[in-house]
Amino acid sequence: MVKKSTTQDLYECAKCKDLGYILNPETNRYKICECEERKKYQRILEKSGISENFKKIGFKEFETKTEWQKKAKSEAIDYVKNFKNIEKSRNNSIAFLGVCGAGKTHLSIAIANNLMSKNIGVLYMSYREAVTKIKQVITDDELYNKQISRYKNARVLLIDDFAKGKTTEADVNIMFEIINYRYLNSKPIILSSELTQDRLLSFDEAVGSRIIEMCKTRICEVEGVKNNYRLREE
Repeated sequence: MVKKSTTQDLYECAKCKDLGYILNPETNRYKICECEERKKYQRILEKSGISENFKKIGFKEFETKTEWQKKAKSEAIDYVKNFKNIEKSRNNSIAFLGVCGAGKTHLSIAIANNLMSKNIGVLYMSYREAVTKIKQVITDDELYNKQISRYKNARVLLIDDFAKGKTTEADVNIMFEIINYRYLNSKPIILSSELTQDRLLSFDEAVGSRIIEMCKTRICEVEGVKNNYRLREE
């Protein structure tokens, strides 16, 4: 006996029949189907640059064993809740600074995943890897502009491990171009770095001061090996 095809078999979305919109008979107007929101979210995830393992990271998985972790987690959750209200302001960013192993990257990724679940695009930038790739095409204007434009124009840019390792003048120039563009155009950043605020300014005063101004009241700075979970005795 041959099984008859159903609407579900014929279409990915039975509600709108893959049109992306549905006619409301009461108003005689079309509305966007919920499947479009799911597709948009999927496209955002695919373009984010965040690995499959990182896409599973959220706030629930973040353990708060120190006072800094409690405060930083609260700040991160609050940032997501208020994002749409602050997005267009100069002070629209957040930074997690200081000792490694405190959970800075976890919170940064958790923020990104929560924003993306609200259909807000976030681009992940692994600092050392991205800067190296940009430097490799620095003499080719077309390729250089194509590479750097991704980071300049992303709706939200997550910079992970900012200024990690030995930095060069080229590194500083690249980051100034990205940060300055985002600063002037009020484009948010989520930043994790082992640098403190003072050391951010030492990296480059122009870059550091812009990051600090953009993050201002949302700078979560942590110091001391007691906050490094990798060294903590359970």
